[in-house]
Amino acid sequence: MNRRPFAQVDVFTDQPYRGNPLAVVLDGRGLSTEDMQRFTDWTNLSEATFVLPPEHPEADLRVRIFCPGRELPFAGHPTLGTCHAWLEAGGRPKGTDVVQECGIGLVRVRREGTRLAFAAPPLLRGGPLSEAEVVQLARGLGLAREDIAAHAWCDNGPGWRGLLLHSVQQLRTLRPDAGVLGGQFVGLVAPLPAGDDCAFELRAFFPGPGGFSEDPVTGSLNAAVAQWLIGAGLAPAQYRASQGAAVGRAGRIHLAQDSADASTIWVGGDSVTCIRGTVQL
Repeated sequence: MNRRPFAQVDVFTDQPYRGNPLAVVLDGRGLSTEDMQRFTDWTNLSEATFVLPPEHPEADLRVRIFCPGRELPFAGHPTLGTCHAWLEAGGRPKGTDVVQECGIGLVRVRREGTRLAFAAPPLLRGGPLSEAEVVQLARGLGLAREDIAAHAWCDNGPGWRGLLLHSVQQLRTLRPDAGVLGGQFVGLVAPLPAGDDCAFELRAFFPGPGGFSEDPVTGSLNAAVAQWLIGAGLAPAQYRASQGAAVGRAGRIHLAQDSADASTIWVGGDSVTCIRGTVQL
């Protein structure tokens, strides 16, 4: 075992302990997949990442992303949180943007003042869900079928099933039934009233120990939902979303369609370092 530089970062917030925490091991060289998974499970966080030298010639760093029980090809808040920790620790990109290499490929991260934003990767699967899936999801969420205004696959690594609800009140009060929903990744979005500082509110549920877990603030889901909603004309080309109120957080996610390339959606947010030191691994 060696002492390795470590940071615990709160992502999609400028206030410590109000976003989504991430464990970042800034030197993952020599660690096996089993080592990484064991440490991730021990942290009891939604994700941990491990920084490695890049293998792709265009990349500035390589990142392996783990959640409890498995490795992920891509996830949003680990992308921003790892980049924040890497830059803070002295990382220097080759160009203007940081290029992170992960399981899904190369992901660009740009600096927007104090905020970082990543270019959402292409969807692995889009288009509407089947009617049978929508009916099952409604039953598992305690909703009527008519409560769902629209639906789509939002799969960019995690296989999110996205539902747009008519009512934000229903979004805030629903309780998922893990027995009905099984091992599905479910993302919910509802519009907020005019005059709110955000256009939409989201909740994200995924399989976890003992049933379903709720993610405080989810970059991959927000990325895919923005690609869906903006592409379908259900959201403006630039908006802000909130997530995490149901679990005591106040996440803010900035979504924007690239002005020069309409196929690119930028997903941004602030990050703050809450713990900095070393970890024995």
